[in-house]
Amino acid sequence: MKTNRVFEKVSKNPFLKQSLGTLFLRISGVLLLFGFTVFLTKNYSPKLVGQYDFVRSFLLAVGSVCLLGFDQSILYFRGRLASQNALDQLKKVYLKMIALLLLTSITVLLIILLLNEQIVNNYFSDNEVYPILLKGSAVLFFHGLSLLNVEVLRAQDKLYVAELFRNIIKYIPLIAGAVVLFYWQKQDYLVDVFLIGFVFLAFFSAAFVFNYFNKIVPAASKDIFATKDIFTKSYPIAISGMAMFLLMSFDIMFLKKYWNDETVAFYSVGVKVMTIVSVIILTINITVSAKIAEYFSSHKMEELTKTVRSSSRMIFSITFPVIVVISIFSEQVLSFFGHQYIAGQQAFLILIIGQGICSAFGSAPVYLNMTGRQHIFQIILILAVIINFTLNRFLIPVYGMTGAATAYAVSSIFWNLVSAVVIYKKDKIKIFIH
Repeated sequence: MKTNRVFEKVSKNPFLKQSLGTLFLRISGVLLLFGFTVFLTKNYSPKLVGQYDFVRSFLLAVGSVCLLGFDQSILYFRGRLASQNALDQLKKVYLKMIALLLLTSITVLLIILLLNEQIVNNYFSDNEVYPILLKGSAVLFFHGLSLLNVEVLRAQDKLYVAELFRNIIKYIPLIAGAVVLFYWQKQDYLVDVFLIGFVFLAFFSAAFVFNYFNKIVPAASKDIFATKDIFTKSYPIAISGMAMFLLMSFDIMFLKKYWNDETVAFYSVGVKVMTIVSVIILTINITVSAKIAEYFSSHKMEELTKTVRSSSRMIFSITFPVIVVISIFSEQVLSFFGHQYIAGQQAFLILIIGQGICSAFGSAPVYLNMTGRQHIFQIILILAVIINFTLNRFLIPVYGMTGAATAYAVSSIFWNLVSAVVIYKKDKIKIFIH
């Protein structure tokens, strides 16, 4: 009887139903990534795993610059267009974003080509760094397009298709390639397979996006958003997005410089396991982001408050028990990847507990961006990046992985706390759990 009531409650609550459905796909993606990481760490050397994580961090940081925040602002524009009953204009916004993405990606590639190879290699004390950066810059457009397409699918209300791409399909080229390389004894090409996968993902996801756009009957109205409008609304989000990715990249870059690829691999495994917690926060925030923009634009503050409160409570109630379990069994979790990966246990505990504290701030990561306060959020994150960079610079040479984890946790808690305070002062909405 009690079980039936739970299912009835879920079926009558669209937000809860959608969040749980998305969460299921996200958890499936985390489990898939977990399984692949176990395969990778047991069959590839820590050096190769470290190179893979290094180029992945490069794509996250530099790719966020090229993307100009379009992967987040597309949801903002979708909310604005929905409030004006003009969703047919979304395709025009998308095409303009692609053109800008291509321009920025080519610019970065040219910059990398102009860099002195020897100086770059000497900085990292590794002759293989420049070729990796060059290959990574060559696929920046495809990497950015694949990320943008996922969010466009969400903006088209194809939430489950978007989550399939985000959590399952995006890993298939890499997993298939890594397995083939292992059986062919060609493990040294892991980075190449990882990068080539984004070309496939970009074209495959674009086919879905255009298929859904073609089903919409275009209106005769002129463009609501010019290219300049798209850029001016997106670039503050781009800076915020870049700051977020820098928070997740400085540690890898400094560990690569002051330690080695093996240390990067040990630390990165802990970061990947931490995504079990972060995926819950991201899932629910992704579900509510468009609604936050729509309710705020329509001045429906009561609905906005209810949405934020529900998301905050759901995030914390799900993440808290997960954090407790992972913390208790941290050594056993890390040992799945190989006994040598237990070396990152202390850093891992700092990361997971820090992420748990951040979960208490609910939808703070998306609220300011979705309510037109991108510039405020940008300033907060820039301050967090400065804190993160400074802590990484002085802690990593001495404390290694533990210093990197401490820098990440402190800076993450800082920007979540400050965002929550700003939101309360601006809109009198308590974004944190209460």
